[in-house]
Amino acid sequence: MKIALPFLALAAISTAHAQHAAHGDTAMPPMAETALFAGAGLERLENRLGSRQPDLRWQGQAWFGTSVDRIWLKTEGVREHNGRIEDGRHELLYSRAISAWADLQAGLRADLDSRTGRQWAALGAHGTAPMFVGYEVAAYFSDAGHAAARVALSYELPLSEHLILQTDVETNIYSKGDPGRRIGPGIADIEAGLRLRYEFSRKFAPYIGVSYAEKLGETARLARRDGEKPGAARVLFGLSARF
Repeated sequence: MKIALPFLALAAISTAHAQHAAHGDTAMPPMAETALFAGAGLERLENRLGSRQPDLRWQGQAWFGTSVDRIWLKTEGVREHNGRIEDGRHELLYSRAISAWADLQAGLRADLDSRTGRQWAALGAHGTAPMFVGYEVAAYFSDAGHAAARVALSYELPLSEHLILQTDVETNIYSKGDPGRRIGPGIADIEAGLRLRYEFSRKFAPYIGVSYAEKLGETARLARRDGEKPGAARVLFGLSARF
């Protein structure tokens, strides 16, 4: 049932798409579908300070294609104070725009860091839901017979011409436990953040913020077994950039 959440989310996206269509706002941007574009962005490069040792988190992506069909490369992870890499997730995806509000995506995901690696097939969607809520939903199926799901939501509130307040929440769900990655079955974790950034331009913005992450269920038990607290609040200092 929990792994079915992304499919329910995809159904909700289709419903939202139909609602947009009823108001005549599903047309793609007025640009040639055959023109090629490329872009890249470093959404997060941040130092995280809290009860644990400080670490460095990155999250970025690059894409190439048309206004409708694109190839995406996404990467994120955490470099801990001792040099270990945690939560490494890297994806190579093909996306197809089905409206100005939604892209469907399919491809491959690789969990590559200092723990046991995993490879997955990926299927999902991203875009903007009603009320201008950004979303990413995905289902994953591994070479070891595991299934997983990820849901991420974000919202941006402009406070001035340059000052933007962003809130976000993300959760990960797994069908089976994976001791090699210290993951238990069910809802493994949830993380929420609040970031205030100052956009010197659309291409460069330093920010400060706070976040709270909590490991749940069996994942929390595995963390405690290794001497780690399952929950952590952090103060964030970082920057985002677009190229």
